[in-house]
Amino acid sequence: MAKQTFTTGQVLTAAQVNSLQSNDFNQTVSEKTAAYTLVAADKGTRIEFNTSGSVTCTVNSGLFDAGDTLVVQNRGAGVVTVTAGTATVNTSATLALSQYDAGTLYFISASAAIFFNTDAGGGSPLTTKGDLYGFSTVDARIPIGANNTVLTADSTESLGLKWAAASSGGANWSLLNAGGTSLSGATTTVSGISGKSQLMILLQGASTNTVFSTIYIRLNTDSGSNYVGFAPTIFPQTPFSVNFCTPQQYTDTGIRMGTQGSSATGAGDGYLLVSGCNASGVKVWTQSFSSTSGGGEQNRAYFGGGFYSGSSTISSVSVTCSSGTLDSGTVFVYTSA
Repeated sequence: MAKQTFTTGQVLTAAQVNSLQSNDFNQTVSEKTAAYTLVAADKGTRIEFNTSGSVTCTVNSGLFDAGDTLVVQNRGAGVVTVTAGTATVNTSATLALSQYDAGTLYFISASAAIFFNTDAGGGSPLTTKGDLYGFSTVDARIPIGANNTVLTADSTESLGLKWAAASSGGANWSLLNAGGTSLSGATTTVSGISGKSQLMILLQGASTNTVFSTIYIRLNTDSGSNYVGFAPTIFPQTPFSVNFCTPQQYTDTGIRMGTQGSSATGAGDGYLLVSGCNASGVKVWTQSFSSTSGGGEQNRAYFGGGFYSGSSTISSVSVTCSSGTLDSGTVFVYTSA
């Protein structure tokens, strides 16, 4: 029952006394199935919410006196949040009540109350395996991150933390062209590289439709003779000539990755690492490429390096070939700041 008021000298009936005693052990319960704003008659009672969706229990000033109390409990699946309307509500726990949670509102004045949370979950905001506690102005949930990510400090986040990819401890490489870019036609170009100091260009299953066609990589689509390098060719099997193992210095219109052999069905894998991409002046590269071309020239391996004398910063890389067209393979471009 609600809190009753009696006058001096009033004689209570047996029914009134029984009612008062009953309220001490079994407060009057008022069930709510929607959002609700407290009224003065709620003092000394128990407000029970039973909703499937989230709702609020709003507390306004001028309705209760210092020392008044009432209980707010949640029987439904929807979260009930005790919300300050025109009154002030403070708590050391949480104002959000999950199913089967409850708390007591204790008024310290007509316009201020303290919410003593007695919920079964201890006020925990955690809901999922792997969740962590966070804090902004109240305790909050940091959801579990994706596999192989690490917790990282970030002042721009509301809780000051986020899950992010782990740093390798050295250059922080990121893939520029997600999923890679398929090689086809005369030239395949990947752009949008500006501002990066290093490039790692990976070729996977690269091939041409023409035998003895050399696969090139060009920077900024530059086809001028600005590439100076060396590329020894080594056979794991007995070579046709020891000359194949001799470093071959060249000046060319692109970086020679490798040459398709006597069969047009083969393909090659390799990488090119370029440094100094975000500065004017010479860019330096190292490379490795292996080709399984079939026929009598199978299993070639190329190792080399060199420099590119173009002064512009690098904004794109292109894969091309000396004859024919690219007919299969993928290029992946990784960048680092």
